[in-house]
Amino acid sequence: MSDPIENKSPQNSEHAAQQQQQQLYLRSSITAGIRRNSSVVYPVSKGEYPPVKRLDPMHKKRILVTGGAGFVGSHLVDSLMLLGHDVICLDNFFTGSKTNVTHWIGHPHFELIRHDVVDPILLEVDQIYHLACPASPRHYQSNAVKTLKTSFFGTYNMLGLAKRTKARFLLASTSEIYGSPAVHPQPESYWGNVNPIGPRACYDEGKRVAEALSYSYARQDNVDIRVARIFNCFGPRMNWNDGRVVSNFILQALENKDLTVYGDGKATRCFQYVQDLVDGLIRLMDSDVTEPINLGNPEEYTINEFAEIILKMVGEGKETTAKVVHLPAVEDDPQRRKPDITKAKELLGWEPKVSMLEGLRGTVAYFRSTLDDEH
Repeated sequence: MSDPIENKSPQNSEHAAQQQQQQLYLRSSITAGIRRNSSVVYPVSKGEYPPVKRLDPMHKKRILVTGGAGFVGSHLVDSLMLLGHDVICLDNFFTGSKTNVTHWIGHPHFELIRHDVVDPILLEVDQIYHLACPASPRHYQSNAVKTLKTSFFGTYNMLGLAKRTKARFLLASTSEIYGSPAVHPQPESYWGNVNPIGPRACYDEGKRVAEALSYSYARQDNVDIRVARIFNCFGPRMNWNDGRVVSNFILQALENKDLTVYGDGKATRCFQYVQDLVDGLIRLMDSDVTEPINLGNPEEYTINEFAEIILKMVGEGKETTAKVVHLPAVEDDPQRRKPDITKAKELLGWEPKVSMLEGLRGTVAYFRSTLDDEH
């Protein structure tokens, strides 16, 4: 019997894949556990696993995703599983959660390993997506030394694994390597404006040294590397307590609390939906592009505008007293951030498909459903 996914036209197949992944997001909110008084009840799934593509052995890859139980990592795991590959999800669960990948546990194509990338590990793989590192200021500043160790030693260990197994290696870098940019929008050729001793340096400089280490392995040992510079990303499975703008504003609005803006709110950000990012990561991995590539959504909003959008979206049809309040600015917080995605368009054929407003509606719905479960 032929695989029903493979018989669809490219457009219908893409739509079907999006629907499949949406079901996984919904399922993950259900399996996150329902609070009942002082206990948590996790439902036991007796259904089938999500259907995955059937690949012949010549095209099936064994893929390692570090940080695979995190926000972006778990969505990447979903996409790679649905494509029919064997996926190893490696995470120390500092910011990741098993509930993000519960729907795959026990599947013949899936392995879940609790491990910290600061320590070496021996595996046999064809590709490595290296996402392991706390990405929100609240988390990476809570243990700055650990963040730097993860960025250097974690990348060092994964590059060593790639060298030994001849695996292709993709580093999830960040727009933070541009620091507080003096160039707008930021192209990959811009070297950045980073404070090396500020409170954000553990992450900014950590990712910069991770890039330097990756290209050193490429030049010295011929490791096949890819580097994605990721701009602000949002979507289902975001960590509630990560302190990022999107999750902060949505939760505050849902709980009818004032939305806290640090500074005058005139700083700008660009927000991309997580599935667009995952599509870009996979395209980059499967391409011949070895130079750094920006992955982000060029739609630019001030923080004040973004706060008002969320207030309006969450408050539709409801009486609310929430408003925007301003607090002192955060040190070294960039004032303007916007990706130049010209190279992604030209070299990968990639650009965001989901508008910020469209992605935000789904994210608000996800947070609302999980907040209802909490109560």
